[in-house]
Parts: sequence; C-alpha cells; structure tokens
Amino acid sequence: MQRIKFIDRMSQGKVSRRDMIAGAAAFGVSATLLPRASRAAELLTCLEWGGYDDPSYFPAYMSKYGTQPNFSIFAGEEEALAKVLAGFAADVMHPCNYSVGRFVHAGLTVPIDTARLSHWNDVFPVLKKADGVVMNGDVVMAPADWGNAAIAYRPDLVEKDFIDSPTWGILYDERYKGRVSTLDDALVIQMGLMVAGKSYDEVYNLSGDALRAAAEEWGNKGLDTARFLWTDATTLQQAMASGEIVAAYAWNDLISNLRAEGVPVEYAVPKEGMFTWFCGLTLLNSGKADEAAAYDFIDAWLSPETGKLLIESSGYGHANTKSFEIADAEAVKNMGLSDPIAMMENSIVFKTPDNAVQEDQNKVWEDLKAMHL
Repeated sequence: MQRIKFIDRMSQGKVSRRDMIAGAAAFGVSATLLPRASRAAELLTCLEWGGYDDPSYFPAYMSKYGTQPNFSIFAGEEEALAKVLAGFAADVMHPCNYSVGRFVHAGLTVPIDTARLSHWNDVFPVLKKADGVVMNGDVVMAPADWGNAAIAYRPDLVEKDFIDSPTWGILYDERYKGRVSTLDDALVIQMGLMVAGKSYDEVYNLSGDALRAAAEEWGNKGLDTARFLWTDATTLQQAMASGEIVAAYAWNDLISNLRAEGVPVEYAVPKEGMFTWFCGLTLLNSGKADEAAAYDFIDAWLSPETGKLLIESSGYGHANTKSFEIADAEAVKNMGLSDPIAMMENSIVFKTPDNAVQEDQNKVWEDLKAMHL
C-alpha cells in the first residue's frame, strides 16, 4: 500500500527529486519508472561561432532556464558539419544561409515551426524567403545576424577614380597590387566575373569547365593582387589602420571598429552590387534536449533586444526590424547604413549553390591557392 501511495504521489509531482530517488530504492521502484518530467533535463547543446556563446545574446532564455546551453565552438560550417556527421549530438546550429543546405542534404535538420517563434513576424520579409531559409517547402533556418560585404577603403590612400566610381575591380587592379585584401573564398572568382559584366545570378552556381576557366583568369588575378587573403577580421582591421591595406572586401563591423579608432575609412557600394550575408539558427535532429528549449533559444536570439546589442556591440545587423528602431542611431550609421530596409531590398543576398557545385568550388579554390604557395 505504501509503495502504491508513493508511486501515486511521485506521478503527481509531490515528491522531491532527492526523496524520489531514495524512495524508489526503498520501495524497489525502477529508475525507468520515474516520471519523465522529473528526470534531470538534458542541457541544450548548440554548435556556435566564437563570441556568440555570451549569455547577453539570449537573455530571455537565461531568464527562463537559469543556465546557459552547452556550447561547442566552430571556426567554419564545414568543421561543424564534419563533427555532427561523426556523431556529435547537438540541438541547435548557427549556420549561414549559403551553407545550411549542406546540413539539410546530409539529413541532419528538422523543419522549424515558425508559429512557435514569437518574433517571427518582425523578421525582414526579404530574409524570410531568402535562399537557405526555405528549402523543399520547409523553413530550415531562422535568420538572426546579418551583414554586408562591400568595399572598405581609405579615402586618403586610394585614387580619385575609385572614389568617383567604386568597383570590385580594385581587388584585381595591378595599380593596387600588394595593397588590397579579400576574403579567403571562391567568391573571388565569381566577383571577377561580375567585374567582367556578368550578374551574380549567372555566376553563383558556376561549376565544371566554366568554373575552371574563370579561376584561371580571375582567381589568379585576385590572388596575384592581394597582399593577403583574410579569414580573421582583426588582421584586416590592423592592416587598414596602418595603411598597409588601402581597400578590401569587408563587413560592416570593420567600418564601425576603424571609425571608433579614428581611422579615416569609408564603405563603398560597388557598381556591380553590394552583398548581404546572413546567418541564423537551425534545428538539428541529433539533439537530446527538450525541443521547447531549442525553440526558446532561437526565439531569444530573434528578440529586438538581442538585435540592439548586436548592432551596438559588433556592428552587425539583426533579422528583427524592430532592432533598428531601438538601437543607437550613431551605431547604425557607423555600419555604413542609412536605411537598413532599403539596403536589404536593393543588395545582393547571397544564394546557396547546389551541394555538388559548392564542393567543386571549394576544391577549385583550394587547388588554385596551393599553386600560389
């Protein structure tokens, strides 16, 4: 009788965890019979970029759960993909839109029910329908942070013809050999074709012989002209501050940081077009935590308060349009923006190449760099 009463009280949540374990032993109740809600909850595990594991970016989650998730930091999405494929169990991943397809094609993602996200209606409309957000009819990523890719330049160190008519061509111009820098990415090949008159839509999915021919011409030009290819924005920032680099492919945060240092720098929209990249949160099917916790984490990231912090502290944009209403106006200006909504509508939002194409582009780029060593 006492055993039955104990199980009954336990199922109603009237027994503390400590007493439950002790009572289970005393009455011979198997641990597998303990109510699921009473077991220690699995901690949410997130694959994340360095710096975004700061609790300041998800205060609503912290307020509700009292502890931050378990974070595994990655340097790039391919590294994160390999880790999950090798068996690492994660609930949430923070990919960028041009790479999320790699996780989807590998069968690692879970569709997102946007009705469970209280801030979804405030996300930039153009981001809701962008490549990488919706795949095969499912929302597979909730946009969170974004930025532009344009040309940062020292107005005191470049020629007037560039200032009058900015172009990605400066990254391939022999006059600036050894004084420009670009991102370490196959995009160098595609941008070269854009300088030659092609549209981004014509070149983003380039592969095979056409890709190799473009790499031979524009990839080599870009590598020959660049002082270095950057992967660490801090290195680029230091080089531009010293004047070693006079123009570069850069993100908004570089402009904010250099202006804060008093360095003369401008952010040019090249005539071929300014890019917008964005990243966000994706649900993975390898996680062990409560799905509700994963949704709460994503929703916390989409809040305007998180966006305000992102804009003011990092110089990046945020997916929630209300973020720009509450952020410091000077911080928005220092991103190189005057009207975020108009910019988003008029910039080139990066698209996701086919999976096989992306692998081909990566290989061609790595082979090309190896030839320049």
